[in-house]
Amino acid sequence: MRLVKFTHACVRLEDGDRRLLIDPGVWTEPEAFDGVTDILVSHEHDDHIDLAKVVALASPVRIFAPEPVLALAEKAGIAEAVTVIAPGDEFTVAGFRAAVVGGRHAEIYDGLPGCPNVGYVVEGVYHPGDSYFVPEVPVSTLLVPAAAPWGRHREAIEMARAIAPERAFPIHDRMLSADVGYANFDAWMEGKAGTDYSRIPLGEAVTL
Repeated sequence: MRLVKFTHACVRLEDGDRRLLIDPGVWTEPEAFDGVTDILVSHEHDDHIDLAKVVALASPVRIFAPEPVLALAEKAGIAEAVTVIAPGDEFTVAGFRAAVVGGRHAEIYDGLPGCPNVGYVVEGVYHPGDSYFVPEVPVSTLLVPAAAPWGRHREAIEMARAIAPERAFPIHDRMLSADVGYANFDAWMEGKAGTDYSRIPLGEAVTL
């Protein structure tokens, strides 16, 4: 299986003719959608799903997401593309086996944003969306959030230690500067996360 990193929280899983896209938001490159028929979405924020990009695609896709995304899809005229999922669900998507975990978005302040957020464990690869939720299912590859209004280095490190994956890669990093922010977060994770941690350059892939 190959894991391709795109801007911010978007990644694509590839294995033979199987392709699965996760959290393609407003900063996601157009090439991320190449060959994709199915999309997993953690929650409704536009840095995780840009429905205008989906509407503009030449071929239809299926979207699996929490219920608030369905309301956005109705406004965009593509409600039929959305399958509503919830924590505890397990299903096959684009040929991959996926488990839905988590449930709530990490708090920024005063209980906000207070919206649903799910994570996906796809054949050992865990994308948590906007949370530090620690799932009970086995995780071999952790995609760890690097920067957000709700984020802290401490919680990212503790998440990695609690899950104890074989390897970890950063996501949710658009808010970091490439020269200073990346280096700072990476240094902390490399030194304290207790796993094989590295950064995937944008548009490039690693084999899992």
